Amino acid sequence: MSRKLRLGVIGAGLKAAEYAASWARMPEIEFVALADTIPSSRQRLIEVCVAAGSVAPKSFDDYREMLASCQAELDAVYVSTPHAFHGEQATAVAEAGLDLFLEKPMVTTVAEAERLIAAQKKSGATIVTAFQGGLSPLVIDTRKRALAGEFGDLIAISGMIWESWSGNYDGHWKQQPAISGGGFMFDTGAHMMNTVCLLANSDFVSVSAYMNNHGKDVDIATAVSARLKNGALATLTAAGEGPPGCASYITFFYSRAIVRIDAWGGWREISVGSNAEPREEAEILGNPMKNFLAIREGTMENTGSVEMGLRFARLWDAIKESAAADGVPVRIAAP
Repeated sequence: MSRKLRLGVIGAGLKAAEYAASWARMPEIEFVALADTIPSSRQRLIEVCVAAGSVAPKSFDDYREMLASCQAELDAVYVSTPHAFHGEQATAVAEAGLDLFLEKPMVTTVAEAERLIAAQKKSGATIVTAFQGGLSPLVIDTRKRALAGEFGDLIAISGMIWESWSGNYDGHWKQQPAISGGGFMFDTGAHMMNTVCLLANSDFVSVSAYMNNHGKDVDIATAVSARLKNGALATLTAAGEGPPGCASYITFFYSRAIVRIDAWGGWREISVGSNAEPREEAEILGNPMKNFLAIREGTMENTGSVEMGLRFARLWDAIKESAAADGVPVRIAAP
């Protein structure tokens, strides 16, 4: 067996604790250190690791101190903090020369994405954003088949996502714009945007968007109309107010096929001509660390790359700019 991956954690919240319960049992993983500003969160994550039979990781209240003290003891870092902190923390990890597994979305702005890309290029670190859709076998297979030309030219995209998000996260940090980076479209809707960015295989060139906050401090409903560089047109709708539940439907219209898929890559339907293939389903990833390890080893394409994160950031910045101007179209400069 190869040497264990020596892992550090920045952000010991509920998501990190949930993953740690399974990761600490993996023979390929060794938790070395963690950092979080909340003592109870740090203690919870330590207890999860110990309960799984792992040695208690070193604990820090400042991620910068963790990186400075443990850089030589670490191979990679998992970052699971509120969205607005991703850019600074991810860049610091890359500058330390450590591989990075980063919770979605990658960063909140194009400027942050560009800084992270510069740090990644300088250090050569492997960086993967943990979108379930980006790591889903159904999404990855759809991407490969589209790139191979099986479906023909991409004509249009229609995507929608909804969740009873407004009430579910009332008072939560996700509805505090200073640290969330946005509202429903940037949180749950990020899964839709990322899967569209990945499967469209093209940058966006023009975006018109509207948002409605429905009395909140962040967007609850968003409607987007866009044109891609490859000529395809796209509409994206996000509704964060509604009955209990959460779902997504994205349709890719090609010249020879229609592909329907959800934002997380949990199911897919393909129609070629008048022939509809049976609906396929895949378990939404409960342990994405296996994918991260495969990407590090070079046995899996990095569909959560910084370049894909930049495409996403360009789209999100344009959506915000257009919505702030009540739908005025925004041109996106070529990369």
